[in-house]
Amino acid sequence: MAFHIKNPDTDALARRIAALKKIGLTEAVHTALTHELEREQGKPTLVDLGVQFCRDLRARGNPQKSRPADKVFRDGLYEVD
Repeated sequence: MAFHIKNPDTDALARRIAALKKIGLTEAVHTALTHELEREQGKPTLVDLGVQFCRDLRARGNPQKSRPADKVFRDGLYEVD
């Protein structure tokens, strides 16, 4: 299957990396795309980030110093001075 790079800057980058590594253009593009895919797949998802945030927050908490979230506390959140 043919692959044509229409952007001159992208073409120049592919040719530079191919020349530096002494490989063909197809292999240079393949390697670059493989590395980018691995990098993207290695990133945590938003769910993973949220779960880790909650774990970190819980680890930093101190239940002995906290106030109970009873009705008085919740009502106090909505009082206007």
